[in-house]
Amino acid sequence: MTSRLRGLGIVLGLIGLAFLAAGGFAFLKVQEGTASLKAFSAAQDVQLAYDEEGQLVDRGEVEGADAIMALLTDDWGYPVVDSELDPKDPIVNTASEYMFQMATIAYHTLNGVQTVVLTEDVEYNGETFLAGEYEFAVDGRYFSQFDRAHPIEGPARAQAWSGTAHGLIGELGVGTVTASALQLGLALAGLFAGVGATFLLMGAGLVWATRPEKGMDQ
Repeated sequence: MTSRLRGLGIVLGLIGLAFLAAGGFAFLKVQEGTASLKAFSAAQDVQLAYDEEGQLVDRGEVEGADAIMALLTDDWGYPVVDSELDPKDPIVNTASEYMFQMATIAYHTLNGVQTVVLTEDVEYNGETFLAGEYEFAVDGRYFSQFDRAHPIEGPARAQAWSGTAHGLIGELGVGTVTASALQLGLALAGLFAGVGATFLLMGAGLVWATRPEKGMDQ
């Protein structure tokens, strides 16, 4: 029985070492990914703006940043991590920073006013729109919430939700997912290391408990 328990302890120790190795490999890959994301973010040099007191501002106004944060946290339900918003490191390279920048683009798009010019009279649903210039407030409309066939709303949608706006939001979304995935990878690395340490400790304990004691007959 003693030899079997000692053998089991050795097996548990080997399993623990395997988990520790997996945790170390996962940690290494997370570090590589983090370094790559930071390098990419630094190359783009997109920065959030803060005032002298370390508060987020948009176009120089704290109120503007507060409105964007409300869109992000209240309307979108995103759990912002305050520690990821660092005035000393304004470059956008964390999940919360990526999401705030995404919300900034969306906020100004949703609250913008588009100028639509009709070169000729257009009739739509019994209403005639004379040739001329029209100001159209987006008024919180997302891309799918416009009447595309409308002579004013249709062009306004294309102007407000342009390819640039969609491209930036998509790119920032990739940054958010990448940063979140790296955080998950770090958690998994810690989990692997914890499980490995537990197995290793159990194995070592079994080997120690079944060691021959001095002065006793074998």
